[in-house]
Amino acid sequence: MARRPAPPSPSAAKHPAKDRTAGRDRSEPRDRAVRGEGRRVDVREWAGGIRLSGFAVIMLSLVVLGTWVLVPSIGTYLDQRQKIAALEHSVQLTKDQIAALEQERTRWNDPAYITTQARERLYYTKPGEVIYLVDNDLDPADVPPAQQHVSDKIQERPSDWMPQLLRSLTGAGLAKSAVETPAG
Repeated sequence: MARRPAPPSPSAAKHPAKDRTAGRDRSEPRDRAVRGEGRRVDVREWAGGIRLSGFAVIMLSLVVLGTWVLVPSIGTYLDQRQKIAALEHSVQLTKDQIAALEQERTRWNDPAYITTQARERLYYTKPGEVIYLVDNDLDPADVPPAQQHVSDKIQERPSDWMPQLLRSLTGAGLAKSAVETPAG
């Protein structure tokens, strides 16, 4: 926006000598600002230079009104896009599960697979076959240590129960299981 020149002050007409020195004083800060010396900005002078026309006020109010109207709509749009992305991800996971189940169904249609599963899961045999079962086939590092004998006498230990409880909980949580749980 173009800046209008300031009207001449009535005191400048009475004292032309002061006007010349005042003009030099006024131009000095501008020269310094251009050269980079003393970057001091007078806020009153800057704010006084802003002129708002009726058109600018109307346009500013339209921008504020448009923002006030559109922000909730944009928020709703973004929320819906996020829900759509989550649902698309859910659909893709469901398609993957369907593909895995169809693949398993085709395996169960194979007689060799059914025979293998009956032998492994149910220990079925054909007539005349001998099955050998191996007990304790775990790695010695995975086998938990033997449990100590539990005495019948009650013993009182002079210690605080809280650290023992914490050690017991962490030991139970970090212990390796000797028996694997079936998957699925």
